[in-house]
Amino acid sequence: MRPGEGLVVIKTEMALGSRRVPVYAVNTVVIGCGAAGTSCALHLHDFFRHLGVEDAHERIVVVTHARGGGASRLSGSDKQTYYKMGTSPRVPDTAVDFAKTLTAFGCMHGDIALAESCCSLRQFYRLVDAGVPFPHDAEGAFLGYKTDHDPYERATSAGPKTSRFMSECLEARLNRAGVPIHNQQEVVALLRGPSDTDDQLVGVLTMNVLGDTGSDPGLNVYLANNLVLAAGGPGDLYRITVYPPHQTGIHGIALRAGLTAHNLTESQYGLASVTFRWNVSGTYMQVVPRIFSTAADGQSDPREFLTQYFPTMESMATNIFLKGYQWPFDAQRIAGDQSSMVDMAVHRETVQFGRRVFMDFRRNPIGSAGMNRFAIGSLGPEARLYLERTGALQELPIQRLRHMNQPAIDIYAEHKIDLHSEPLEIAVCAQHNNGGFVVNKWWESTVPHTFVIGEMAGTHGVKRPGGSALNSGQAGALRAAQYIAHVYGPDVPDPDSLLTDSIVKPVREFLAWLDTMHTSPDSAAATPHEALDEIRDRMTRHAAHLRDARTIGAARAEAETQLDRIARHGFRITRRKEAIDAVAAQSMALTQLAFLRAIEDYIQRGGGSRGSYVVLDPDGTAMPECLRDPATGELPRWRAENVALRQTIQEVRFVPETNGLFDVAHAPVRPIPDKDVAFEPAWTAYREGKIFQE
Repeated sequence: MRPGEGLVVIKTEMALGSRRVPVYAVNTVVIGCGAAGTSCALHLHDFFRHLGVEDAHERIVVVTHARGGGASRLSGSDKQTYYKMGTSPRVPDTAVDFAKTLTAFGCMHGDIALAESCCSLRQFYRLVDAGVPFPHDAEGAFLGYKTDHDPYERATSAGPKTSRFMSECLEARLNRAGVPIHNQQEVVALLRGPSDTDDQLVGVLTMNVLGDTGSDPGLNVYLANNLVLAAGGPGDLYRITVYPPHQTGIHGIALRAGLTAHNLTESQYGLASVTFRWNVSGTYMQVVPRIFSTAADGQSDPREFLTQYFPTMESMATNIFLKGYQWPFDAQRIAGDQSSMVDMAVHRETVQFGRRVFMDFRRNPIGSAGMNRFAIGSLGPEARLYLERTGALQELPIQRLRHMNQPAIDIYAEHKIDLHSEPLEIAVCAQHNNGGFVVNKWWESTVPHTFVIGEMAGTHGVKRPGGSALNSGQAGALRAAQYIAHVYGPDVPDPDSLLTDSIVKPVREFLAWLDTMHTSPDSAAATPHEALDEIRDRMTRHAAHLRDARTIGAARAEAETQLDRIARHGFRITRRKEAIDAVAAQSMALTQLAFLRAIEDYIQRGGGSRGSYVVLDPDGTAMPECLRDPATGELPRWRAENVALRQTIQEVRFVPETNGLFDVAHAPVRPIPDKDVAFEPAWTAYREGKIFQE
């Protein structure tokens, strides 16, 4: 269905020579159709209805690149976790305690953490009512379990497809409400208003993913009083990633539009399967499978390589188990035979030595000469007691996995991978961006009327409890919708008043850029795919879980050169449809530079190994002897975390006049609010709308 063939009516057209560009006018455009975006659109519809707006469904439109795509639908793990305030009938919890957990490792604002806490159960039970099958006991209690960085048992799960269920159930409600979703729309630019409102974004320019037809460029303009950016993380920045394929995000477009980013240094990495992209956390590791490597052909020269990194079978097998809920790579869990040594070993095999690594659920771990045979009774207490308590004492890992979590097997079977008969290839993959764009406690960005939710918001700090991103996305969706409805209101802009040169000019410039690349390509230009390959390789080498203080400056300079080359030469495309890839590559080139500039600044300020990455430094502390390079004899050294930097949050802002440079600032962390307000004044502040002014 083309945009316009639904409930949102074409208000007017923009004439550009023989071309006609449809122009839509709505109150709010939500970019992204994942769990956060659909939740926000649904909340906004309901709030408008509460305000007496009968045609609320016609005032909102969701714009998405791929309906049914994205991380919400296509990413997960063994029992994908939703981290919320505790609902155990026996373990007390408070919003302040929850906020303290979220902020425990620094670089997260306390007021945002408290807002996520206070909205947690409201949003969780809304999902339950929407049909997400979170399990409860006979008395109705939603029992929980511990996840990574979680001091309580706050986590719950609806199985490996938790976020998919969330997205599907919310979208079903959105469809019943009549809110339109315009599919197959690639965001090209965020549009600024006329000069008297040039601090505000007033629209979105999109291009149809399927390309143009004849003289129709496939462009659409959406004018709106408010924008909600919920397009997910830029997972395609990396060569080795567990994000869905081709998830480039719109970070570069948002940076060009003036939004300030923060915490771009903080990403999360972990072990995942690579044929079907899926995190191998939780029970995949807790059943203690064999992990081995082969030559590049995937068959010859099998090796039990982990035996080089752990002194005993008991240590090796216990740390494989611990990867289950210590799943993200953690800089603090390498030394002393800890679980992140598994990640280091896998990375060395795959990236440094060019081999391939597999998990085999048909066999228990195999030791080297002198090691004991694997035995559950010989595991460390934490692993042994867990397996005993769950009754997972079967002989083989596949039997233990079948006993504990059959859906974890089924999800691979759905993708033609039979864990009963073949090993599973894995690697250390980029998994989540904890940083994103600066927002306040109502999830409004540094640009008025533009809100950022979900992974794009980057409200997490250095470390986050597993599954807290799902809670954060739902809390942000609620808060943004509340503010739009009750502060900015349900009005729809007059398209004629906004269709000035500030809107027409970028549309005309994009068409000229597109025509030039297609009809007169620059011989010095790269194809979009070549540019994206260069970006992925650079980010994987320099900005993943291993970051070298000696080379990060050169990587940033290379990224600047690439961005300048794109500005001068554009891209070489042979088909108009490839313009979609060109838009993504241009956005990713700027995103890459923002990330590398952020990492460079952090290292220059004395930042060290923290969260899910290690900073390599020749003047640092020697890493464990088992990590010595057999080819060069060099023993890597790493820089310890500078804990003082937890108290500031790095902010990065694009400076257009410098053609690619970024201003970097450092804001103090806002504490968790400490206030004790009596009911009556709180009630008054709520009735009078003063809560939106605090």
